[in-house]
Order: sequence, then C-alpha cells, then structure tokens
Amino acid sequence: MIEIKKGVGRIQLLLKGESVGNDQCFVLSGGREHIGAVAMGIYDRGSRRSSASVMSSPGHREDEIALRAARKISAVTQSTIVFMVGIHVDNITVDEIQEILKASEAMIDELIENIR
Repeated sequence: MIEIKKGVGRIQLLLKGESVGNDQCFVLSGGREHIGAVAMGIYDRGSRRSSASVMSSPGHREDEIALRAARKISAVTQSTIVFMVGIHVDNITVDEIQEILKASEAMIDELIENIR
C-alpha cells in the first residue's frame, strides 16, 4: 500500500493506493471525503499507449485530476488503474483551488516516482 500526505491550506490531502491483482486502485481525498470523480486508465500493449475515461458526480469538478492521473499512472505501470478523487472545502477560494490542483499534481508525480 502506498500513502502520500500533503497539507494544503485548510485541509490535508491523502493519496493512497493498493494493488488489485495485476491492477491498481488509488484514492485522492481531502477535506470532507466523498467520491467526486472516478477515472479508469487502461494501457494498450499493442499501441504502447494509455487511454482513460472519467465519470463525475453532478456539480463536482475533480474530473480533470482523475483523468490526468489515470492516464499518467496507467502509462507508467502498464496496467489498468482506477483513480478516485473526492476533495471538498467549504467556501473554497480560487487561490485555494489552484493550490489544491498544484499539490495534487505534485502528489501524483511523487506517486509515479515511487512506482518506478
């Protein structure tokens, strides 16, 4: 199991993951936990490329984080992965959103380095 924590403004983000057979499942959460978006990344050995699809709950904006992470991680692991995101901060500001996006990307990059 992998676990990465990062304090961002008023909340702490937690990225954790575990193997599911040859595949992997990851969850990025912070603030009031929930499932805002889920993406599946699939690596195609024939084309040596990754693709990803995402679903998000109505009114939630975590889809871009989930989609980008699923694509990047499946390319590195060359496997199928699921990436769930649920981050909620009451009365969030534009600056806080930018901080969370930046921190999320850094955590995903750290995860990828740990996997390699």
